[in-house]
Amino acid sequence: MDGKLKILAAGDLHGSLDIAKKLSAKGKKEKVDLVVLAGDIYGYDEGGPGILKPFRDAGQKVVFVPGNCDFDEEHEMLRREGKSIHNYYVTYGGVGIAGIGSPDWKLSLDDSDLNEIKKNFEMMKPAKRILVSHLHAEGTKAELSGIPGDEILRKAVKDFKPDLLISAHIHESEGIEDKIGKTRVVQVGRKGKILEI
Repeated sequence: MDGKLKILAAGDLHGSLDIAKKLSAKGKKEKVDLVVLAGDIYGYDEGGPGILKPFRDAGQKVVFVPGNCDFDEEHEMLRREGKSIHNYYVTYGGVGIAGIGSPDWKLSLDDSDLNEIKKNFEMMKPAKRILVSHLHAEGTKAELSGIPGDEILRKAVKDFKPDLLISAHIHESEGIEDKIGKTRVVQVGRKGKILEI
């Protein structure tokens, strides 16, 4: 690595093995260090177990948070294939990455989620930090669909000042970038986005 962590960030696969294969191929072509999936890995299509297999077969490391279409039993299956960072954090290439998922049709964060994010940010050592959420933050361009963003997530970004917030959930907002203070906010989806930090 040349001092920067190269990430393929995506979300809202909704069980599509075809999308997973395309994303894995994109990650391989771009020589990414890490794949970050921002939830709704399962959902509408019949992907079932093995949705992360293309990444595993390509030797790609995957971290993820569950989305509202990912239920507890699916979250457990995913944990066998990748690293869940829901209420947890990891360090890769000198970058701390914390996650907050919203499994089982959870459509808003609460104070306990804020406390989990706080705890993880306090424990993270690296200077460069990423927060991964399935939900989008309040007051960002991702609200274009008319679905309000999450106020607790916005508070977490303002309080803990990650360098980068990766979110999914609003399919129409894929690729939109924004700022909350100095934090770069990136909405991702099925096409995936290459990010360096």
